[in-house]
Amino acid sequence: MVRGYLPDPNVVAQDLQAQLSENLGIDITIEVQESGTFLDNATAGALEGLYLLGWGADYPDPTNFLDYHFNNDANHQFGDIDPTVTEPLTTGATTLDTEVRAAAYAEANTAIKDTVPMVPVAHGASATAWLANVEGAHASPLGNESFAHVTPADAQMVWMQNAEPIALYCADETDGETLRLCEQVTEALYAYEVGGTNPVPALATECVGNEDATEFTCALREGVTFHDGAPFDANDVVLSYAVQWDASHPLHIGRTGSFEYWAGLFGSFLNTPPAE
Repeated sequence: MVRGYLPDPNVVAQDLQAQLSENLGIDITIEVQESGTFLDNATAGALEGLYLLGWGADYPDPTNFLDYHFNNDANHQFGDIDPTVTEPLTTGATTLDTEVRAAAYAEANTAIKDTVPMVPVAHGASATAWLANVEGAHASPLGNESFAHVTPADAQMVWMQNAEPIALYCADETDGETLRLCEQVTEALYAYEVGGTNPVPALATECVGNEDATEFTCALREGVTFHDGAPFDANDVVLSYAVQWDASHPLHIGRTGSFEYWAGLFGSFLNTPPAE
């Protein structure tokens, strides 16, 4: 699966195959899968043996890396995770005390090193290239370049990336190549500054939380409409959360119905059907 952090996976796989055979006597057969199928199989824990998969930040916090992969009921890529990993992650994700969070994530990092649910191979860097005549060209550390702030010299803008978007029910996708397109057609209560990681109001003018961050009150922008002219209001915000949170909601469908991001960010679902 070609990505900015893994630009030529076939060569990397072949090199790992040769090293394992030469140094450890382990024979590996390389299996190539289509991007969407590969990601779905990884999420379901259906990939046996070794596989290569990377991750790019969605937001600058440990929860996006550690909690998402190692304490997420909707992501089974590493199987059952040891409680020595999940318990400190739960602590880190549910407290506002920075010292407590730092200690919890340090403990979780140590547990991940000890239990080895996965092996980090490399930390890659990527760049975004634009034609010199494009105004507003920028590269985002989160992979969410905003085309609304870009003006090409020609009437048509052509964007090339590592793969086609998998689907457009954005709440049920995790692939960066898909989410870059989602960034262009959907908007959240808060966003990130163009080309940076500072949060800025978007559909909300502000959101204020209580002392323990269990409740947030958001003031919405006025005069916002959808593409068909329908007005935007609080009911749209509530519905956007409800269809992800409530597993019995008729719109809780998406492409696969896993809604990994919801589970990774907020924990369990409402009305989850019993396991078969």
